[in-house]
Amino acid sequence: MLIKILNRPAPSRRNQLTAAAVAAIVALALPFLVSDYRLLQLSLVVTYAIALLGLVLLTGFNGQISLGHGAIFALGAYVTAILMNSFKVPYWLAPIASGAICFGFGVLFGRPALRLPGHLLALATFGLAMAAPQLLRYKGLEKWTGGVQGIMLDKPEAPFGLPLSPDQWMYLFVLAILLLAFVSIANLLDGRMGRAILAVRDNPIAATAMGIDLPFLKTVTFGYSSLYTGIAGSASAIVVCYVAPDSFSVFLSITLLVGVVIGGLNLPAGALLGAFVIQFLPNLTEQISKSAPGAIYGALLIVAVYLVPGGLAGLVQACVARLTRHRRPAPLPPAKTAPAEPPAPRIGKTEPAR
Repeated sequence: MLIKILNRPAPSRRNQLTAAAVAAIVALALPFLVSDYRLLQLSLVVTYAIALLGLVLLTGFNGQISLGHGAIFALGAYVTAILMNSFKVPYWLAPIASGAICFGFGVLFGRPALRLPGHLLALATFGLAMAAPQLLRYKGLEKWTGGVQGIMLDKPEAPFGLPLSPDQWMYLFVLAILLLAFVSIANLLDGRMGRAILAVRDNPIAATAMGIDLPFLKTVTFGYSSLYTGIAGSASAIVVCYVAPDSFSVFLSITLLVGVVIGGLNLPAGALLGAFVIQFLPNLTEQISKSAPGAIYGALLIVAVYLVPGGLAGLVQACVARLTRHRRPAPLPPAKTAPAEPPAPRIGKTEPAR
């Protein structure tokens, strides 16, 4: 049944804009309806969604598998923490710096790594994810990273005397970053570079024949993906007000990849749904069973991948398309026309055929 639903046509542009407007209204109303603890959780959902946007671009639209985006997430978080703690950089400026540094790191790392085939690229990025926590604990960098104890930050207050709590302001702050990320990635995919990214994913040989420089395009795509992930790490550090090596283990990279697969690889909206899954599903499994939450978590993921191969965003899109199709009026049957009368016989003398 789910497979049949997924085969339905996509909703129209008008329905997509309506759904986006409704989602925006609900998101803006949430800070005034839920507690500060729930706001902290929702802020983390938003930061994960920004990171998953980077993976949607890299894996869903470019076809490259990365198991190292947890390390890039950590890099963005630590750059922000160091800038705010040691150099007193304003919190609103730190995500820009973190995104720029992560973009440069992604380009430098991606230039040699993206020449590898898919499985070797996954192993290379997985090695990056394994090395990141150890580097953050390295005593030679302890002056900047804080070692195993990490770095504490102060939670920013709402500016201009706005009557908002720090948690409410942080939620709105990261929500604005997510909105900018959605708009920028939509413009990127609608442009010439977006078409080239899709061409490389679908048929690299044909893309090369059309004049697309594959190493350059893959490297820049990895850089853009790292930029979004670095900004997400920066936003996470500002929201949580604490960074430590144990927060950026190898499991974080795997969790981000799981979130983008469950949410939907080929739809930017899947990043938001996947972020809800990786934030709230572990808590749900712990409530079901405290003795084996990991087993239940894995079983639920297997069931989700089997039943919804297109991701949650694809399922929602197909369901909306099906509902709107049923609401449309049925087309009118064609008008019946009288059969054409046979031509009247010729009367008179006809010339013989030559």
